[in-house]
Amino acid sequence: MTPIRVAVPRKGRPLEAVLERLAGDGWQPTADRIVSTLRYEKAVTKNRQEAEGDVYDRLAEHSDLDDPTEPEYTLLRDERDGVPRRVVFDSVTVPGEPRIQLVGREEPFRALRKHEFALGFDSADLVLEEVVGLRESPLTGLAEVNDRIDPLDTDVRLRTGLGDTVHHTLLATPAVAEGSLDRSFVGGYDGGLCVSPRYERLVEAVLGSAALDGIEFVYPQPGVEEEAAIAETGLGVYLTVTGSTAREHGLVLGEQLFPSETVLLENRAEMDTAAEAAAQLFGRTATTAAVD
Repeated sequence: MTPIRVAVPRKGRPLEAVLERLAGDGWQPTADRIVSTLRYEKAVTKNRQEAEGDVYDRLAEHSDLDDPTEPEYTLLRDERDGVPRRVVFDSVTVPGEPRIQLVGREEPFRALRKHEFALGFDSADLVLEEVVGLRESPLTGLAEVNDRIDPLDTDVRLRTGLGDTVHHTLLATPAVAEGSLDRSFVGGYDGGLCVSPRYERLVEAVLGSAALDGIEFVYPQPGVEEEAAIAETGLGVYLTVTGSTAREHGLVLGEQLFPSETVLLENRAEMDTAAEAAAQLFGRTATTAAVD
């Protein structure tokens, strides 16, 4: 049977989330090996670990081109100083029924938009940044995402989340955070709101345009941590897990505005019986409710 091709990120937390959900029935060691290999290569790229052999030797050592159930890797130009080549995930076929081939893509969501795949995984953030319509009312959860996608814009829809959640959270200094630090607070606030430039449209969606009157977006300077930039501005939005780094910068944690997690996406124009079987499998392994 021809494997069902599913687009996944080439590296990072979303790829690890997919591997964790599929691990089992004897495939756990392979999934763990992929994760450990990519973490090792990340550490090498960031000069946190000494590499044995050059990048081409490591690429050949990591990859198995003869057995599709063994992982294959490829090289990607990293954006760091010197643009080093980084070993990243390329593909692997997961045994079982339905038989699934995970295929690495730099931007799985965009690959689905171009009808290259029926199914794929990516960060929910990218969906908000690219296709979710901006409205006066805030977007508060994954269940609302599909209602804000223009069907004339794309056939891609969000199907379910994998629960590997961190949150875009309101953060403020104690001098600014008077009362409840939530969306209503932002609606009555005039001044700077510090966000990463890549999250500006997402923040507009989750706060709602009505809350942004009197707000001016401020961006961290190159090399400055987001939490430090928010502390200087007084108010901002950034990703938090435990909030410990924010507290170290003297910030108060407010409302968790939106979950940043890995989501299963489908291109409804490309779905067939085989793709639906794969989607059902991923739905059973997901930890959050499906999105209609």
